[in-house]
Amino acid sequence: MKKLILILLVFSFSCNNKNNNVATTTHIDVNKGDVVADTTPIPLDGKKATYLYHFAYDCLDQEYPNKLNQVLGDGTYLKTPQQLHPAFYGCFDWHSSVHGHWTLVTILKDFPNFESRDAVLAKLKATLTESNILKEIDYFDDQYNKTFERTYGWAWLLKLAESLKEWDTPEGQQLSKNLAPLTALIEKKCIAFFNKLNYPIRVGEHPNTAFGMSFALDYAKKYSPELEQVIIDKAKVFYLQDEGCPITWEPGGFDFLSPCLQEASLMAKVLPKTEYIKWLDAFLPNFRHNPSQFINTVEVVDKTDGKMAHLDGLNFSRAWCLYEMGLILDNQNMMALANTHFNASYDKMDSGEYAGAHWLASFALYALKSGAHKL
Repeated sequence: MKKLILILLVFSFSCNNKNNNVATTTHIDVNKGDVVADTTPIPLDGKKATYLYHFAYDCLDQEYPNKLNQVLGDGTYLKTPQQLHPAFYGCFDWHSSVHGHWTLVTILKDFPNFESRDAVLAKLKATLTESNILKEIDYFDDQYNKTFERTYGWAWLLKLAESLKEWDTPEGQQLSKNLAPLTALIEKKCIAFFNKLNYPIRVGEHPNTAFGMSFALDYAKKYSPELEQVIIDKAKVFYLQDEGCPITWEPGGFDFLSPCLQEASLMAKVLPKTEYIKWLDAFLPNFRHNPSQFINTVEVVDKTDGKMAHLDGLNFSRAWCLYEMGLILDNQNMMALANTHFNASYDKMDSGEYAGAHWLASFALYALKSGAHKL
């Protein structure tokens, strides 16, 4: 009898230990796409594309409500959002409009036979015209708005440019050509800013330097050797000596980015694997072995509050960082925790509140894309 009890205790401990080390998920919704209940990255399938596209599609030409983030030089600066930003006037603010465009371009690129292709393409052609992009450049050239959307909106603009360059269709190449002058301007602005920035910005919102560098580096590795070198060099200056990031202090109440994980995922793109592992173990001690010991999913208590709604975005951005790190390290615990974070907000996106609806689909889609391939 004592032997039987001992065997049962050992078996129970083994099962509990296994469950603590590997998180699993069980949510399935046929309208949003099936969710994988293991450590395999959640796939971007047709059901998810159909679910996600409508968030960006619906707001792409919705001018109001709108947050302009504009510096006024005088009374003549007072214009409507569409007059100021004829390409990127929808989805509440400029950067959300930019990544709303990225969402739609990415879905059409990945799903050539997407059922709403013609309607989506019509909207993209209406906004991303040559003349509209030149007017966007005029805004950046204004003496009072030269730093507009630095660096968050800049990073998403380069992500859009990257996706358009890789959309190998006549329509994609034409839109890429139309965007090219603004892309070139943002490249130059990134180079100048990263070169003169003396200290990284380590917050959980838009100005986060690691986020801006990470997205810009994805683009630069393919299309801008000068920008690539600037980012790699400056990332090492900013982050190479960092140790003991206080990840258990996260999140802040308005965060949609994890300062620690954004930095960690950036350095995965900067350092060789063996050097990265050594750096990561100093930066986030023991995180590789049991990441769920340090972070848990977060919950939004008021989805009508735009700042509090940021936390749904944090679940998605944590997921993409964990996917990027987990894939390069072949770390199943990170992959499982990424899935858990993704699922925590995915089935809550369609709340009917514009505070989240105007931007969260892009974060969800980028998380799915991050789990689909190694860096």
